[in-house]
Amino acid sequence: MDRSTEIREFLRTRRARITPEQAGLAPHPGARRVPGLRREEVAQLAGVSVDYYIRLERGRTQGVSETVLQAVARALRLDDTERAHLFDLAQPTATRAHRKRPLAPQRVRPALYRALDSLSVPAIIQGRRMDVLAANRLGYALFADFQARPHRDRNFARFVFLDEAAPSLYADWEKAAGDTVATLRLYAGRHPDDPQLTELIGELSLHSDTFRRMWADHDVRAHATGTKRLQHPLVGDLTLDYVVLATEDDPDQTLIILTPEPASPSADALDILASWTNTSTTAPDAPEQTHNPTS
Repeated sequence: MDRSTEIREFLRTRRARITPEQAGLAPHPGARRVPGLRREEVAQLAGVSVDYYIRLERGRTQGVSETVLQAVARALRLDDTERAHLFDLAQPTATRAHRKRPLAPQRVRPALYRALDSLSVPAIIQGRRMDVLAANRLGYALFADFQARPHRDRNFARFVFLDEAAPSLYADWEKAAGDTVATLRLYAGRHPDDPQLTELIGELSLHSDTFRRMWADHDVRAHATGTKRLQHPLVGDLTLDYVVLATEDDPDQTLIILTPEPASPSADALDILASWTNTSTTAPDAPEQTHNPTS
């Protein structure tokens, strides 16, 4: 992925969403040719020269200081996730060269498989590019039988945009799709030279108009907690709270646990689904995934 293009479009879309009035600037007389803030207005708010900001928005980030990036982030009212993404995009050249090294294969530790085995609620281990590395049986039953798919297709983004079952499963598919794209964008900022990411983005762009539209928005989001509303084909409506837990030895690997409100209709429905899926063991191919991980 071209980092100059990425930072240009990210900054352009961020300033396009802020009006001068929202930024505390006096209204400019006459018609405005661009939505949101002009580049010179961002420069004014950040306390840098117009030429300096233009160079930054064109992706010429070598030598840019943390102080300037923080000032631009404040001017554009970036949240913590967006601020981190800006720093990823504008990182020094030396760090970018270091990150071009091949990514080490991801391995699910045996202790995590045991953790999956011990849980009576849906649980999934998600890796790079939203790859599904492992899950307990109830986790697979809740979304899709990823364990029966080729390793390449065990991916939530492919499921959301390319699987015909996904729009019916998610009560608000448009929101689920937007969250998926925003998560991939965040990952892309950290690993722009990941060839499997490039392949994934190309495939989704080719087959989904919605993905192309959302990818062009350059939104980024990180979710630690939230709620998923599903319309499961076997047990009906489910409202599940989720928590995302980072694993200690791999920042690109997370454990996602979904739980219903106690004594709720969703809890009863999940119990029915559990009785049909035998959640007491992890997926049959879990040991194989440990020795043949997805990179």
